[in-house]
Amino acid sequence: MNHSTTASERNIPKGILAGFIATLVLSAMMIMKAMMGFMPQLDVIAMLSGMLGVGKSIAWIVHFMIGTLGYGISIALLARTLPVSATVAGVILGTAGWLVMMIVLMPMTGNGLFGMDLGLMAPVMTLMLHLIFGAVLGWVYGRSVKNTSSRHDTAHRVDH
Repeated sequence: MNHSTTASERNIPKGILAGFIATLVLSAMMIMKAMMGFMPQLDVIAMLSGMLGVGKSIAWIVHFMIGTLGYGISIALLARTLPVSATVAGVILGTAGWLVMMIVLMPMTGNGLFGMDLGLMAPVMTLMLHLIFGAVLGWVYGRSVKNTSSRHDTAHRVDH
Protein backbone atom coordinates (compact mmCIF):
# COMPACT_ATOMS: atom_id res chain seq x y z
CA MET A 1 0.00 0.00 0.00
CA ASN A 2 1.38 3.41 -0.99
CA HIS A 3 1.34 5.91 1.90
CA SER A 4 2.88 8.82 0.00
CA THR A 5 0.75 11.89 -0.45
CA THR A 6 0.07 13.47 -3.79
CA ALA A 7 0.91 17.09 -4.52
CA SER A 8 -2.83 17.85 -4.50
CA GLU A 9 -3.17 16.41 -1.00
CA ARG A 10 -0.11 18.34 0.22
CA ASN A 11 -1.65 21.51 -1.20
CA ILE A 12 -5.01 21.13 0.58
CA PRO A 13 -3.94 23.41 3.50
CA LYS A 14 -3.00 26.06 0.92
CA GLY A 15 -6.39 25.59 -0.70
CA ILE A 16 -8.13 25.96 2.65
CA LEU A 17 -6.24 29.18 3.31
CA ALA A 18 -7.16 30.46 -0.17
CA GLY A 19 -10.80 29.49 0.47
CA PHE A 20 -10.80 31.40 3.75
CA ILE A 21 -9.29 34.53 2.19
CA ALA A 22 -11.68 34.40 -0.78
CA THR A 23 -14.61 33.96 1.62
CA LEU A 24 -13.44 36.99 3.60
CA VAL A 25 -13.39 39.05 0.39
CA LEU A 26 -16.82 37.76 -0.66
CA SER A 27 -18.24 38.42 2.81
CA ALA A 28 -16.89 41.99 2.79
CA MET A 29 -18.58 42.57 -0.58
CA MET A 30 -21.84 41.10 0.74
CA ILE A 31 -21.70 43.36 3.81
CA MET A 32 -20.92 46.44 1.66
CA LYS A 33 -23.85 45.58 -0.64
CA ALA A 34 -26.14 45.36 2.40
CA MET A 35 -24.80 48.63 3.87
CA MET A 36 -25.43 50.42 0.58
CA GLY A 37 -29.00 49.08 0.64
CA PHE A 38 -28.54 47.57 -2.81
CA MET A 39 -30.95 44.69 -3.45
CA PRO A 40 -31.84 44.08 0.22
CA GLN A 41 -34.10 41.20 -0.87
CA LEU A 42 -30.97 39.32 -1.98
CA ASP A 43 -29.59 38.37 1.43
CA VAL A 44 -27.73 35.10 1.02
CA ILE A 45 -27.14 34.71 4.76
CA ALA A 46 -30.86 35.18 5.50
CA MET A 47 -31.69 32.66 2.75
CA LEU A 48 -29.18 30.17 4.16
CA SER A 49 -30.51 30.79 7.68
CA GLY A 50 -34.09 30.12 6.58
CA MET A 51 -33.18 27.10 4.49
CA LEU A 52 -31.26 25.48 7.37
CA GLY A 53 -33.61 26.66 10.11
CA VAL A 54 -30.77 28.27 12.06
CA GLY A 55 -29.90 31.77 13.23
CA LYS A 56 -27.87 34.17 11.11
CA SER A 57 -24.68 33.62 13.13
CA ILE A 58 -24.80 29.89 12.37
CA ALA A 59 -25.58 30.71 8.72
CA TRP A 60 -22.41 32.85 8.60
CA ILE A 61 -20.42 29.93 10.02
CA VAL A 62 -21.89 27.59 7.39
CA HIS A 63 -21.10 30.19 4.70
CA PHE A 64 -17.46 30.27 5.86
CA MET A 65 -17.28 26.46 6.06
CA ILE A 66 -18.52 26.13 2.47
CA GLY A 67 -16.12 28.77 1.18
CA THR A 68 -13.13 27.73 3.25
CA LEU A 69 -13.37 23.94 3.26
CA GLY A 70 -15.60 23.16 0.26
CA TYR A 71 -14.00 25.52 -2.19
CA GLY A 72 -10.56 25.39 -0.56
CA ILE A 73 -10.26 21.63 -0.89
CA SER A 74 -11.82 21.76 -4.37
CA ILE A 75 -9.25 24.26 -5.70
CA ALA A 76 -6.40 22.13 -4.35
CA LEU A 77 -7.76 19.05 -6.10
CA LEU A 78 -8.93 20.74 -9.30
CA ALA A 79 -6.11 23.18 -10.04
CA ARG A 80 -3.63 20.43 -10.90
CA THR A 81 -6.05 18.56 -13.16
CA LEU A 82 -7.09 21.42 -15.45
CA PRO A 83 -4.78 22.75 -18.18
CA VAL A 84 -5.42 26.34 -17.02
CA SER A 85 -3.98 28.72 -14.44
CA ALA A 86 -5.09 28.42 -10.82
CA THR A 87 -6.96 31.72 -11.21
CA VAL A 88 -8.96 30.35 -14.13
CA ALA A 89 -9.61 27.12 -12.17
CA GLY A 90 -10.94 29.29 -9.32
CA VAL A 91 -13.22 31.19 -11.71
CA ILE A 92 -14.50 27.84 -13.03
CA LEU A 93 -15.23 26.73 -9.44
CA GLY A 94 -16.93 30.05 -8.69
CA THR A 95 -19.08 29.68 -11.80
CA ALA A 96 -20.00 26.11 -10.85
CA GLY A 97 -20.98 27.31 -7.37
CA TRP A 98 -23.09 30.07 -8.91
CA LEU A 99 -24.88 27.53 -11.13
CA VAL A 100 -25.66 25.33 -8.11
CA MET A 101 -26.97 28.38 -6.27
CA MET A 102 -29.12 29.45 -9.23
CA ILE A 103 -30.49 26.02 -10.17
CA VAL A 104 -30.80 24.36 -6.74
CA LEU A 105 -30.69 26.85 -3.87
CA MET A 106 -32.68 29.75 -5.33
CA PRO A 107 -35.70 27.55 -6.16
CA MET A 108 -35.39 25.83 -2.74
CA THR A 109 -35.65 29.21 -1.01
CA GLY A 110 -38.71 30.17 -3.06
CA ASN A 111 -36.91 32.68 -5.27
CA GLY A 112 -37.40 30.80 -8.54
CA LEU A 113 -34.95 29.37 -11.02
CA PHE A 114 -31.89 31.65 -11.23
CA GLY A 115 -33.52 33.80 -8.52
CA MET A 116 -35.68 35.46 -11.16
CA ASP A 117 -38.42 36.13 -8.59
CA LEU A 118 -35.95 38.69 -7.17
CA GLY A 119 -35.43 40.31 -10.57
CA LEU A 120 -32.77 40.17 -13.26
CA MET A 121 -30.12 41.76 -11.03
CA ALA A 122 -30.12 38.74 -8.67
CA PRO A 123 -28.41 36.33 -11.07
CA VAL A 124 -26.19 39.07 -12.49
CA MET A 125 -25.00 40.30 -9.07
CA THR A 126 -24.49 36.82 -7.66
CA LEU A 127 -22.53 35.84 -10.80
CA MET A 128 -20.25 38.86 -10.35
CA LEU A 129 -19.68 37.98 -6.69
CA HIS A 130 -18.94 34.33 -7.56
CA LEU A 131 -16.53 35.32 -10.34
CA ILE A 132 -14.63 37.66 -7.99
CA PHE A 133 -14.67 34.99 -5.27
CA GLY A 134 -13.34 32.38 -7.71
CA ALA A 135 -10.64 34.69 -9.06
CA VAL A 136 -9.43 35.51 -5.53
CA LEU A 137 -9.58 31.82 -4.56
CA GLY A 138 -7.51 30.73 -7.56
CA TRP A 139 -5.08 33.64 -7.42
CA VAL A 140 -4.30 33.19 -3.71
CA TYR A 141 -4.00 29.43 -4.16
CA GLY A 142 -1.76 29.78 -7.20
CA ARG A 143 0.51 32.25 -5.40
CA SER A 144 0.81 30.05 -2.31
CA VAL A 145 1.65 26.96 -4.35
CA LYS A 146 4.11 28.89 -6.52
CA ASN A 147 5.82 30.47 -3.49
CA THR A 148 6.22 27.09 -1.80
CA SER A 149 7.62 25.40 -4.90
CA SER A 150 9.99 28.35 -5.50
CA ARG A 151 11.32 28.07 -1.94
CA HIS A 152 11.63 24.30 -2.31
CA ASP A 153 13.45 24.65 -5.66
CA THR A 154 15.83 27.22 -4.19
CA ALA A 155 16.53 25.09 -1.12
CA HIS A 156 17.05 22.08 -3.35
CA ARG A 157 19.52 23.94 -5.54
CA VAL A 158 21.47 25.23 -2.53
CA ASP A 159 21.72 21.73 -1.06
CA HIS A 160 23.28 20.26 -4.21
